[in-house]
Amino acid sequence: MEEEEESKNLEKLLQWAANLGITDSPSPTTNENSCLSSSSCLSHTLTVSNFPENGGRGFSALRDLTKGKLILRIPKPALMTRQRLMEDDHKLSLAVHKHPSLSSSQILSVCLLYEVGKGRSSWWYTYLVNLPRIYDVLAGFGEFENQALQVDDAIWAAEKAVSKAESERKEAKILMEELKLKPQLVSFKAWVWASATVSSRTMHIAWDDAGCLCPVGDLFNYAAPGEESNGFGDAEGCAHASSSLPEGDSSDILVSEKISANLQRLTDGRFEEDVNSYCFYARENYKKGEQVLLSYGTYTNLELLEHYGFLLNENPNDKVFVTLDPGLYSSSSWPKESQYIHGNGKPSFALLSALRLLATPPHQRRSVGYLAYSGRQLSTDNEMSVMKWISNKCHAILRNLPTSIDEDILLLSTINKIQDFNTLNELEKLEKVSSAFGSEICKFFEASGLQNGKNGGMLSLSVKSKLSIGRWKLAVQWRLRYKRTLVDCISYCEEIAGSLSSKNVSTSRTIECKRGCSTTAFQALYNRPT
Repeated sequence: MEEEEESKNLEKLLQWAANLGITDSPSPTTNENSCLSSSSCLSHTLTVSNFPENGGRGFSALRDLTKGKLILRIPKPALMTRQRLMEDDHKLSLAVHKHPSLSSSQILSVCLLYEVGKGRSSWWYTYLVNLPRIYDVLAGFGEFENQALQVDDAIWAAEKAVSKAESERKEAKILMEELKLKPQLVSFKAWVWASATVSSRTMHIAWDDAGCLCPVGDLFNYAAPGEESNGFGDAEGCAHASSSLPEGDSSDILVSEKISANLQRLTDGRFEEDVNSYCFYARENYKKGEQVLLSYGTYTNLELLEHYGFLLNENPNDKVFVTLDPGLYSSSSWPKESQYIHGNGKPSFALLSALRLLATPPHQRRSVGYLAYSGRQLSTDNEMSVMKWISNKCHAILRNLPTSIDEDILLLSTINKIQDFNTLNELEKLEKVSSAFGSEICKFFEASGLQNGKNGGMLSLSVKSKLSIGRWKLAVQWRLRYKRTLVDCISYCEEIAGSLSSKNVSTSRTIECKRGCSTTAFQALYNRPT
């Protein structure tokens, strides 16, 4: 029944969009009357399809598409912006202007809730009913889901997201009350929904920092930008294709790190003044039937979870940040945020450069600094010491986490079974699970109020419990991907170290120094407690 309703709502949305001139015609000069007379805005290039394993509902190609070709056009009058909403509602405009301290995103969130409160009388109703009802963003995570992330940085990010949402809602609450929003629309749950809608579905526009909501245009699923996904390339990825590169250019990395997030969001779509429309372009060549994706920008899995409520199993932009001892940071000019392990297990250019220099005796660092910062290895012994330190660091991180990769895989399988359960008595059977993660399942029961005797065994699982299960699954998926990156890094470091050792080139060092000085200088690093 729910799927049938969603299908009808989508059909109405595509008809509504066609009446507004939204079209997937490849020609920007398509007669507007042909769009208005169509029963759907999609008929030339795209069609809505379901991709269960790749984002759910999204677009597939109706024909072969060529990279860079126009595939969807949204006229400006169809874009939901703060300006448009306030121009259409004098009461809203007057109220908003009394609160200049609110951010553009806060205002758009309030405007969105205000429009939802109008119900069917809203001009945007057909679009609003097609928006997701919930988002699994970090701001919606409870204490149990936060702790399920296991990694301190991730837990802190989740707690910070909740705190930020609470603070922003508190600041906007006076405005929402002045607009006489219904109590349920002023709740924290409603605020998380509205702010997540703004965070995850808005497109960049030059005249409004909050961006715009783009009917139909927000149906694209996400594709992580890879090496060829934008005009800037992946300078850092190229620079450290091997941890033992003889040379490199760190200036490219520094330039790439300064590219703004907004600029990256223009990769596949932008507002074009000459046609007064938001235009989307094919990011690559697509065959008929393939899913057509959109790049929102470069995000780690944790950032995707924070802002969009999903993550990727294979994310070329994922990172595991490596923490050096405070005293070591003072010896490196690389910023902390540049020292990490890529999702494929390879250490970042900056991490390698910093560790190579730190493995060098202090009195020699000035003379070899330019080599380290250009991406060159300083000696075979130095490089092997760096690989050993990184490998030891990854092992230490894995040892300190509550569960192993194998245990997380089994837990995910169990969570999948839980998601298929309909009644509490089915869930109670899992309390007898005897495994390393049994305590985590018990904690889920406690957090959800599902302990024996507290609820009737044959009662259906509540919506709240089902949503918690979904967030729990995301947390376990995130930490599993995190651990796999560490394991991949260990394998990579061992492979590089083994290769260097077998070549037996220790006598032909790039930098002349006394035997053992490099290893001795670095011994203090990888022997320090982590």
